[in-house]
Amino acid sequence: QPQPQPQPSGDFNRFRNKLFTIRASESENFKTEVNLVFDQLISENYLNHSSISREDVCSLLVQACRLVQLNQEHLVSKMCQLIHHLLNRLQVTVDEQSLELLLSYCIRALQQCNSWTHVEILQAVAALVYGNGPRCQKFLPDLLGKSGILLQLSAPTESDVDLRRAAVYCMANLCLSVPGQAYLEEQYKIVSLQTFLNVLRNPKTPEVDDVTVCKLLQNALKGIHSILNAGRINLTQADQLGTLLAALKTYMFYGFPGVNIEVPVVLYPAPLPQYEGSSPIKEQTGSATNTSKPVGHKKKKSRSKNKKEQLEDEKEDHSIKAQPEPLRQPENGTPRGENNAISLQGPKNYTDNIVPSLDGKETSNSFYPAWKKINSSDSEYSDTEGGIQSKLRSLQGKVRQGALACFLSTIKSIEKKVLHGYWSSFIADVPGIGSPQAVSLMTIALKDPSPKVRAGSLQVLSAILEGSKHFLSVAEDTNDHRRAFTPFSATLASSIRELHRCLLLALVAESSPQTLTQIIKCLANLVTNVPYNRLKPGLLTRVWNQIKPHTCFRDVNVRVCSLTLLGAILSVQAPLPEVQLLLQQPSSSGLSSSGSGTPHRHSDAESWRKPQQGANREREKEIPESPVQELCWLIQLCISIITVPKYEHYSDSDTGTGTASNSYEASPVRVEALQVLALLVKGYFTMAQTSLLELEEVACLCMEEQDPSIQLHGARLVEEIGSGIVQQHKPDSPIPQCQRVPVTQVVTFWSRMLNGPLPGALQNDEHSTLQTSTCDAISSILPEAFSSLPNENQILCITVLLGLNHSEHPLVKAAAVRALGVYILFPSLRQVSKPSLLYI
Repeated sequence: QPQPQPQPSGDFNRFRNKLFTIRASESENFKTEVNLVFDQLISENYLNHSSISREDVCSLLVQACRLVQLNQEHLVSKMCQLIHHLLNRLQVTVDEQSLELLLSYCIRALQQCNSWTHVEILQAVAALVYGNGPRCQKFLPDLLGKSGILLQLSAPTESDVDLRRAAVYCMANLCLSVPGQAYLEEQYKIVSLQTFLNVLRNPKTPEVDDVTVCKLLQNALKGIHSILNAGRINLTQADQLGTLLAALKTYMFYGFPGVNIEVPVVLYPAPLPQYEGSSPIKEQTGSATNTSKPVGHKKKKSRSKNKKEQLEDEKEDHSIKAQPEPLRQPENGTPRGENNAISLQGPKNYTDNIVPSLDGKETSNSFYPAWKKINSSDSEYSDTEGGIQSKLRSLQGKVRQGALACFLSTIKSIEKKVLHGYWSSFIADVPGIGSPQAVSLMTIALKDPSPKVRAGSLQVLSAILEGSKHFLSVAEDTNDHRRAFTPFSATLASSIRELHRCLLLALVAESSPQTLTQIIKCLANLVTNVPYNRLKPGLLTRVWNQIKPHTCFRDVNVRVCSLTLLGAILSVQAPLPEVQLLLQQPSSSGLSSSGSGTPHRHSDAESWRKPQQGANREREKEIPESPVQELCWLIQLCISIITVPKYEHYSDSDTGTGTASNSYEASPVRVEALQVLALLVKGYFTMAQTSLLELEEVACLCMEEQDPSIQLHGARLVEEIGSGIVQQHKPDSPIPQCQRVPVTQVVTFWSRMLNGPLPGALQNDEHSTLQTSTCDAISSILPEAFSSLPNENQILCITVLLGLNHSEHPLVKAAAVRALGVYILFPSLRQVSKPSLLYI
């Protein structure tokens, strides 16, 4: 029989009660007894601490403060360790009365005790103020005032780096905002932010080890992040925004393999990139030139290309040439040569290969990701020092991740028009021939060894791109090379092309599903905001061809984002001639590995759809060989996702039972596929009308399902089909009469809908949004078709809409009124020739 484990609450209460029986004195017995109780309380693991109340913890800590005098410095240090341990391990936030007593005690201890105790005292202060910032207002002058303790201990002049790190950590916890409570006053926010920026400028002295520096930088970045998340802060005075952005750009590349960057102390808004003192290539140009001949005779190691990389190679008629190179440990810290730049020293022997850009130019910086090379046998780290170096790399990655998180919060704290002034500082332009590629967010996304950091850089890039349509609208390609200068519109267009190139390279190289999701989201944001009608065609074609394989990816989130990206392509400045050509590619051209074909429904990547192959064979027999009548691959893809059951689970994030008979794709994927169909019908109806019967079947199937989200988007698909038909039959429509959807086919479509799922959706009072969308759908009936519908269908439409005028939901009521307003304009109803309709 296993022995029962002692209850933590029992041991805690026993030691707590013992502490209350001790009387304060200066005797050695007292010090020994108190020290023993403190040690016992600290040694407990508190794995099951749910029975330990907050009140008991607070009363114990208050009693400890009353027992220990400030001249008993060893006990003061041990008591502060106890405060830090209990509050962190038990995840307790002390009450206001206890906070006042304990914080006052710690501040007096900092003022009176020797410096060797200060690190433990500051750790206790940090634990006390965590989540309690709004309750510390009366102590802020002592902590953050002109001669405040935290300001003195966090200053660059502080020689003890551990003490400085503890003070910065304490200040960062003090700046943490609590929802629904007052925050620090503006003066203390500014002082704290300036302190954190000073730490970022001067983090290291020669005798400090790199691990401690990383922890110091993490604390400073955590504090900046808390200040920025607390609400809008005025960053426009005294170059504060430029100083912050310069520091964040510096630490985005901290410990980055192969990068040696010097960023100005202040970044200013500028249409062109500001000077950076060094780049990944600049310092190595001479050595690379001198050693070019020997390198040429060496046997290069080749890496095996997967299908996606071959797809890119064959489409662009160039290959990404990269050989595994041993990465060297970057020199850590930020030594400063002069006062006009912040420098991050990296390895001196790093060289990049050449990758052609989208416009055919060669750039001198390879974006083949360095993180792919780290696990090679030529690793930069030996086995003996691997543990230390691994820890250092991890900490450096967290610093980069913290800098990116701060940048993301900065973007949310400032106006877009202000942010776009710094576009060239973070998003690279296509470099000229022979010139180095400037480091940018895409350098991180392509080369950082940490998936979390890569994902963070893509989140930042997405935030910059979001809402940038007005800024990017001036971009335009120009063929006039006789100008004495390059206009800003051409520079911006070049930057857009470079973004496409780098993101597509990242799409090919990325292996982490989470980071891959961020890449695709970033591409969708880019596509949504770029004025493709002002640029040379070809960009969307590359995106289109590269995203196809990801519609069959194992992870459900990647599949959803891939469909979202396809929807963004369909909705941008529709109809675009380039997209029309892409949609004309028939489904039979297949999901080839060349990158230029279209998805094939019989590919191995989709073999998990069990019933699909047989169904497609039957469809191939029915469809004529003429490519004009063949289903568009995108329509067939979406129909397959929506209607064909899955054979088995395709990823851990999928939902459903996994049986072939009743398990469809995950609901988010099906919803996204329905939205893609709706966007295709809305923007490219003339191409979708050849599949009208298939779309009708899909809409009926979706509206008959139990899932309200599937029903809702099925109704929206019906609305888009109806609206497209109405637009096509308008008198001023440029579509010839012979190419329009015949009225008889429109009547058949609406008869099927009105005799099928539409009435039930209109009367579904449990889902008002579904009712609203269904009202909008039946308001899109073609007037000529409405008059040809059977009387009972016409009466049904009008009767249900009249009933919905009394709905309790205002949106449903408004949609019903709008639909009736449309019906009033129908010639057949205005003439009122049918007695049954006149009666209504």
